[in-house]
Amino acid sequence: MDTPLDPVVALVLTKLPRFESSQVMTPASCRKMMRDMAAARNDIPPPQPGSVEEAALPAGVPIRIYRPAGQGLPTVVYYHGGGWVAGDLETHDRACRQMAIDLNAVVVSVDYRRPPEAPFPAAYDDAVAAMQWAVANIASLGGDARRIGVAGDSAGGNLAAACAIACRDLGLPLKAQCLIYPATDLAGGYREAACNKDYPSREQNASGYFLELDTMQWFADHYLPDRSQLNDPRASPIRAPSLAGLAPAVVTSAQFDPLRDEGIAYAQALRAAGVTVHEHRGAGLVHGYVGMAPAVPSAFEEVRRLRADFKALLG
Repeated sequence: MDTPLDPVVALVLTKLPRFESSQVMTPASCRKMMRDMAAARNDIPPPQPGSVEEAALPAGVPIRIYRPAGQGLPTVVYYHGGGWVAGDLETHDRACRQMAIDLNAVVVSVDYRRPPEAPFPAAYDDAVAAMQWAVANIASLGGDARRIGVAGDSAGGNLAAACAIACRDLGLPLKAQCLIYPATDLAGGYREAACNKDYPSREQNASGYFLELDTMQWFADHYLPDRSQLNDPRASPIRAPSLAGLAPAVVTSAQFDPLRDEGIAYAQALRAAGVTVHEHRGAGLVHGYVGMAPAVPSAFEEVRRLRADFKALLG
């Protein structure tokens, strides 16, 4: 891929806050950076679906439910990004509001437990529990049991991919999955050369494009402090024994993203297993482009295309 970095993206990157280096970043500072970045748009009225409701799963995990008007709608369980450590209902509120409108679907955003307070597999367990809850409560959500999807970005894309595998294994009805620049292979914790060589984007895009390889190493260290679990398919879905029988997928990557090649590899692995895949490679874009869409025309168009494909898969 030889498309240059989108010049509007390049300008946006000069204005965005950056993750601190792994030597000084703390979970608190990482979370604050993401909240501050979301709060920078507080003077812009958010998109308005029919209703927005605060709720919680039976175990107490907070969720936020976005409903368009109507009944019998597609329903999407959504997991936010933030390297498992950061991100929450607020940082992804605008994206979920717009998703509910664009898909004409109920969106259930999940505030899963985060490390270091709750390392792996807590976030995965909450992700699966949220899907089980949505399936069991689909009528009260105003949803259609035949049109349930799962989606997430970055670390949330990792959880969505792992959840889609769990849905197959547990016999839960899943119509489609949408994986937005997902982390799919944590083997090696983004540190081991033998693993990194399989994904050249980790070196090519190691720094300078918002998400950096150093940050991914820090995220993996916190999410999976027990390195013996790095190959666990619940953390590294590309290492599942089989991907056959999974729900059709939309898989996106970004050209200037250290996660690019593992997203592409996961799309290829899904296809090889017989799964229908709609793939978008985000030419000229960086990790996090969904949040840039209001200011970056090429990102806006990429988001429009991926959501159109997801909507079609949901039926």
